[in-house]
Order: sequence, then C-alpha cells, then structure tokens
Amino acid sequence: MSAYYKKTVFALAIAFFALVFISFSGKTSSTPPQVITNYFSDFSNALEILDNTANSYRQGKITLDSLQHTLKDTRISYKKVEFFLAFYYAEYVNSHINGAPLMQIEKEGTRPKVVSPEGLQVLDELVFSDEADKEKSRIAAVAKNVKSKYGVLYNSLSSQEFKNQYNLTAMRLQLVRIFSMGVTGFDTPGSLNGIEESRASFEGMLVFFTENYNQGNIADKNKVIELFKGGLAYLNSSESFEDFDRLTFLKTYIDPLYKKLGEMQGNNIPEYLKQTSGWNPESTSVFAADFLNPYYFTELNKEDDSEALRKLGKSLFYDPVLSSDGSLSCASCHNPEKGFTDGVPKSLSSVQGKTVLRNAPTLLNAVYADRYFYDLRAFSLEQQAEHVIFNHEEFNTAYSDILKKLENDNTYADQFKKVFGKNAVNRENFSKALVSYVLSLKSFDSPFDKYVRGELEDIPAEVKRGFNLFTGKANCATCHFAPTFSGLVPPFYNENESEILGVLVTPDNKSPQLDGDLGRINNQVLTEYAWIYERSFKTTTIRNVQLTAPYFHNGAYSTLEEVIDFYDNGGGEGLGLSVTNQTLGSDALDLTEQEKKDLIAFLKSLTDLSAVEK
Repeated sequence: MSAYYKKTVFALAIAFFALVFISFSGKTSSTPPQVITNYFSDFSNALEILDNTANSYRQGKITLDSLQHTLKDTRISYKKVEFFLAFYYAEYVNSHINGAPLMQIEKEGTRPKVVSPEGLQVLDELVFSDEADKEKSRIAAVAKNVKSKYGVLYNSLSSQEFKNQYNLTAMRLQLVRIFSMGVTGFDTPGSLNGIEESRASFEGMLVFFTENYNQGNIADKNKVIELFKGGLAYLNSSESFEDFDRLTFLKTYIDPLYKKLGEMQGNNIPEYLKQTSGWNPESTSVFAADFLNPYYFTELNKEDDSEALRKLGKSLFYDPVLSSDGSLSCASCHNPEKGFTDGVPKSLSSVQGKTVLRNAPTLLNAVYADRYFYDLRAFSLEQQAEHVIFNHEEFNTAYSDILKKLENDNTYADQFKKVFGKNAVNRENFSKALVSYVLSLKSFDSPFDKYVRGELEDIPAEVKRGFNLFTGKANCATCHFAPTFSGLVPPFYNENESEILGVLVTPDNKSPQLDGDLGRINNQVLTEYAWIYERSFKTTTIRNVQLTAPYFHNGAYSTLEEVIDFYDNGGGEGLGLSVTNQTLGSDALDLTEQEKKDLIAFLKSLTDLSAVEK
C-alpha cells in the first residue's frame, strides 16, 4: 500500500469505524455506556448555554468576563468526553468541534479555496484576545456553528450501536493528546487553560474507566485508577501554566498510564488504525523508539525490508555514480558527521559556483513525515528522491541513466540479484533500497529519551528546566510536537504542519529584512497556491540540532542563540515587519538569559549519535 493511498484511506476508515463501537465485554448494546451518554448530554447543554451567552455578548448585554467563564465551562465539558469523540469521530471533531485555529484550503473546481477554521479552539483564541470586543459578531457566529455541528452528531448517537473494546486505545491516544497538545497550550491558544482542561480530561477518563472496566486483572484496574487519581492530584497542585512541571507529569503519570493501558489493551487494536496512522499502538512509551511506525510513511512494506536491502541502499546513498557527472552523492548534502546535513547555509549544486535553493535538512528521523522538502512539494520519500535525481542543479539525470550504470556494474548487479532475484535492477527496487537506508536513520536514543524511559537515572537540572520551558512558557512544543519535535501532528501522526515565521535574510534584529523565499505557495502543488502559504515552511525536527547548524530554510542563522532570540522577539512580525498570515505569535516571550541557556541545554540533550556511529 503506497504512503499516499494510506493517507487517503484514513479519512474513509475513520468515517466507517465511527459507526462501529466495541465494548470491553464484547457485548453489543443499543446505547453507549451511561457515563458517556451523560457526557454527550452535558456537552450539548453547555454548547446551548455558550450560544446564548455569545449572542448576549454580541448584543452588549453581558461582560467579556462572563463570556470567558462560559467558554471555559464549555471546553471543560468537552474535555471530559474528548477521548471518546476525538477517537471515533476524529475527522468530524477536527473539522468542526475542536480543530486548530488555522485557515485551511479546499479544492473548488481547479482552484484552492481558503476556508476559515471553526470550533472551540477558534473561540478560545478570539474570546481571550485583545480583539474580542471587535469580534463580537464572529464570536457569536462561531459559537452557533459549533452548537449546530455538534447537534448533527449528537442527534445521531442515540441510533448507534456501541461496542467499546477500543476505548483503552482511545484513552491512550488521549494521553498523547494531553501531553503534546493540552499541557503545552496548543489547544488553548488564548486562555492557556490547558492544565485545568487536562484535569477535566483525566477526570472524564477516570470516571469512565472505573464504571465500565469490570473484567480482567483487578491489580491492573487498581493501578490504572491509582495513576489517574495521582495525575489528577498532580494537576490540581499546579500553581500556574508556566510553573507546571511537565517532565515529572510525563514520567510519573502519562507514560506509566500509557504503558499500563497498553498492556490491558492487548490485541484489541482497530486494524484500520494500524494501517492509516503513523502511531504504533503496540509501543510502551511516548518516547519509545517504536512509538511511530516508519513503514506507514513510505511505499516500502515492512515485510519487504531487510538488512541486505538496507546495505544496498547504503551503498547507493554514498555513491556519486548516481549523479550525471559523478560529482555528487546523497551524502554530499547529508553527511553523517554533521547529523546528515552539510554544515553550509545552502548546499552546493552541480552547477559551478551555484548553490541549491535552500538549506539541507537532517535525514535523521526524516521518514516520519507525510510531506517532504521545506515547501512540502513531495508526498513520499520516493518522490523526494525523484526531485533530487531530476533537478538539473543536483543529480541532473534520469532513472534510465542510473539503472544503466547499475546494470553495467557487476558488484551492484550481484547485490540487486541477491536481494530481489532476476531482473532486479529497476526503478522500483532502486527506490526501495534507498528508502530502506534512509528509514533506518532513526534517532530516539538521546540522553533525554533514555531518562524518560527510565534507562538513565538522571539528567542535569538545566535540561529539565529547558524541557519545561520548551513545552510551556517558550511555546516551542505548540509547533514542534513530541516525540519527534517536528510538525508531525499528534495523536494520529499522519499529517505535517508548515508555519510562517517571518525568517530574516540575516539574524540582524536591529535592521531586519524579510527573506524573499516564498516557500510553500510556490511548491507547484496547484491546490496549495493560496496566500495562506506565502513564506510557509515545513516544521522540521529539532532533534540533533547541536549537529545541524546553520538553521532555518535559508541557513542564515549560525547558532542556537540566534534562533532563540528570533523566536523570543516574535519572529518577523514581532520585529516590526509585515508578514502575511504569520502563524508564529508576534508577542515577545520575555525569556531571561538563564531561560535561554536552559532551552539550549534541553535541545542539546536530544543529540543521538547512534545512527551516525553506525
């Protein structure tokens, strides 16, 4: 199954399985568990109140404080049942109930149409902004729309047959969602009420689990309840969003719950989820090396991969014979000693005196993406290689020329034959070999990973503080999602985000000049030729950044200190430039010098040389 086909099937599979619910006991019921029914009803009532309150605010009858209080209550009501709704109705919830407040595009004929976001996250951003008074009509309209869209779903629930054996999986995904999007502030861009909402989510799952899990090992059940209660108490002890110790929360409650629910889940995993999500339900830690399934993202199937295939791919990766004049190999721009980058702002091309358009990103964990290149123009690793092969400033060749060289090389011909059999040297097998090697360049064994997994007793205090800053005050984790610390969106990990930062030509904050590269809007994917993608670039991983300087798509920033200063100032817009649709918040972060040092200490703790050493 191709990577593109897998992603297409995902929406269809979600829609189908939204109609099928399987219970812990395996018995079919005409109604959902009572606690879920109550949550459904409570959320419906809360949306009704929110609609009325937003309308009253539009008419000037109530204060903004009153509206904010009502929105908080509504979101708390949703969070109690989010684990259920966002699992079984993932696409619908993301599109209409609680999707990110980012404009999207829909195809209208042959042209892309910009569509405004809708849902509770949009309201959170609007209602808790300085522009709330000017946005009264829009707030009222969004509130009414959410009520209407949920009403469609709510009215269909009574006619559903519910089976719930997948609810352990749903809760595990909710734990990932809480950690990566809840306590980081991603889900509450205006109110930063993520800690209180995470409490509500823990409470909802605890009540559901206690009332509905009545089989199996009693010790397992009691352990899960103990962890949920402990997590609730820990969330209740938080003094503020910025002071919350997310690392302790992860190690003490999120990861142990994730593991224990996984043990209880056993083989009750939806088959469609295995095939259509990058998440691996069989993993035992959010920071496990197998938390994601690399074969979801490629056209290479696991059963076709092998050490021999990987060895062949490695030989091809380092061989300049692939380029037309024999001057470039894949390793020319992706040197393992530099974290599989090349250490220069923009890579040298095959044309004398010229460079390619952008900086070379790391290949470590590169497989974990649904789109490739900074402008997201490729939809698979196989396509990514094709762009390099055909580009006249890079390999400047064609598959036919490469295959002819390989066929005429006895060593390669023998290697291909050993791996594939007769008629082995062809385009498909060539791509499989290269992908197999790139797929093997995994990086989840850094000191930080080992500490989270309990394989390392301790890490320096500045690293711990840096992680809590990264996932809290500094807002880094709202774009660089754990555990890849890239734009691969949790909890299903099946799509990449791109961001508009307003990157400068040079890191000169006193005389800032906007870089001229327009990014995604020029990626030649015609359905994405829309103003919302002007200067939009893929959110790449920050793992191994200690090895991969210089930074950003233009390679203009030589040090991590320069990068953090750029973010601290609010990107291009924060420096006073006009940046269309900047998705990075323009307000200054006001990081202290010590906080900046702590952030860098955390970033360096994500350095993993295991793939390099191999």
